[in-house]
Amino acid sequence: MLTPCIDDFVRLTQDIPELSLYRDSVGVIRSTWFSPSIVYEVEFRQFGNDCPARVLLMAQQVELAGERFSLVVP
Repeated sequence: MLTPCIDDFVRLTQDIPELSLYRDSVGVIRSTWFSPSIVYEVEFRQFGNDCPARVLLMAQQVELAGERFSLVVP
């Protein structure tokens, strides 16, 4: 299992109704905190809202939303 990194797309694994975020919503990791446990700052763009929402989420609340691609430079 790959660990999400900054700029990876992640998907919520559970609802967070108080923030109007629901399971399978996709966001982008903007920062990672490691102490005392892994926490991700994830940015979500919500329909009808011009300002993105940034949320701190525990590692078990997110999973990678797709394949991670690496840039190959010759």
